Amino acid sequence: MIKAVSVTDVGKRRQLNQDIVFASEKTLGQLPNVFIVADGMGGHNAGDYASRYTVEVIVDRIKNDPVQDPEQAIREAIETANWKIREAAQADDSLSGMGTTVVVATYLEGVLKVANVGDSRLYVIGQEIRQITRDHSLVEEMIRMGGIDRNSARNHPDKNIITRAIGAQKSVEIDFFEVNLLSGEVVLMCSDGLTNMLTDEEILSILRRQQPISEKADELIKAANNNGGRDNIAVILIDPFAENSAVQPRGTSVDSSQAGRFQ
Repeated sequence: MIKAVSVTDVGKRRQLNQDIVFASEKTLGQLPNVFIVADGMGGHNAGDYASRYTVEVIVDRIKNDPVQDPEQAIREAIETANWKIREAAQADDSLSGMGTTVVVATYLEGVLKVANVGDSRLYVIGQEIRQITRDHSLVEEMIRMGGIDRNSARNHPDKNIITRAIGAQKSVEIDFFEVNLLSGEVVLMCSDGLTNMLTDEEILSILRRQQPISEKADELIKAANNNGGRDNIAVILIDPFAENSAVQPRGTSVDSSQAGRFQ
C-alpha cells in the first residue's frame, strides 16, 4: 500500500512560508491519490495566497470532477487554478503579479502520472536519482542552449527566474510525464528551497538510508537548512510499495476539507 509524508519549513532567511504541500493517499474524485507541491511568488502575502489558493482550487476541482482520465482531470484542475489566480490578482491590487509553481502527481497500478509548471520538481529514487520533471526556468533554458553547464547553473544569479507559472499568462502550458515505478523506488516532490541547497547526490545519500520516510523527510529539511536554508523548503516523500498507508502531514499543508475557502 502507498504511504506518504509531507512537510514544509520556512528556512533560515524568510519570514513567511510560501510553500504549500498537499498529500492524500485516499481517493480524491476519480483519482486514487493526489500529491501537490506549490511554491508561491509575489510580494508581501501574495505568494502565500497564490500557492495556497492554487492548491485548494486544484483539490476542489479534482474532488468534484467526474472525468476519469488522470491527465485530463489534472489538466483541467491546473487550468482552473490559473484562471482563478489571474481573476483574484485583477480584483485586488495587493495581489497583482502573484503566481506559483505547481507539481501534481497521482499513482495507480505501478504508473506515476505527473504534471508540472515552474521549477518545483519530482524525482524517482532507487539505486540512483532521476529528475522526472523539467524546470521551466531561464537557467534551464540556458543549459539546453549550451550557454552554461549544469554545475555553473547552481550558483547563477538568474537561477530563480522562472519561465512558466500559475497566474503568469492567460493560458498555462503544462508538462506531463508518465513513469513506470519499480519495487523499492520512492518518489520525492519538492520546491527549489531543497534543490538549491542540496545536490542530487546529497539527496540520494539521505534517501538511501535505512530509515522510515518520515525521518528521511526531516533529514532533507535539516540538511537544506544546514547548507544555508535560503528559501522555504517543501518535501513530499511517497513510498508506493509500503505496507502501511498512513499519511503523516506536517508543516504548511492544505486539508482537502478546506479546499476552496478563498473562493
